[in-house]
Amino acid sequence: MESDHITEITRVIQLAVAPVFLLTAIGTLINALNVRLGRVVDRRRVLHERLHGKLDEDEARATREELGLLRRRSRYIYRAIFAAVTAALFICLVVDIAFFAALLALELARLVAVLFILSMAALIVCLAIFLREIFIAVRESDRHYR
Repeated sequence: MESDHITEITRVIQLAVAPVFLLTAIGTLINALNVRLGRVVDRRRVLHERLHGKLDEDEARATREELGLLRRRSRYIYRAIFAAVTAALFICLVVDIAFFAALLALELARLVAVLFILSMAALIVCLAIFLREIFIAVRESDRHYR
């Protein structure tokens, strides 16, 4: 009986490796999003300082427009980070519940599957929002440098 239990725990450990690699990938994605958010915040600070300086009407209007765009981009990035963290939390729950199921000899395969599906859905949302933010940044960059 003890041997079967150890075998089951060993199997769960082997199965938990893939979600742990997925957590690493999500962590890397969160880091990239965090860097983008930091750049947006830094640019907003520069523009706020510029806005309080001496600008003609056209420069002030352009600065306010860019601030609006940066505010929009920061909201997208924040939402993407939120979705990525949600995905990571679901993956952590998948690993935890798999171990609890093995330790307590419970049948929780459906719960694990649902949590994994929710994690993938949150990751898809994260990537879609991230792609939208990149689209906005590139479009604005193209418009700015024409």
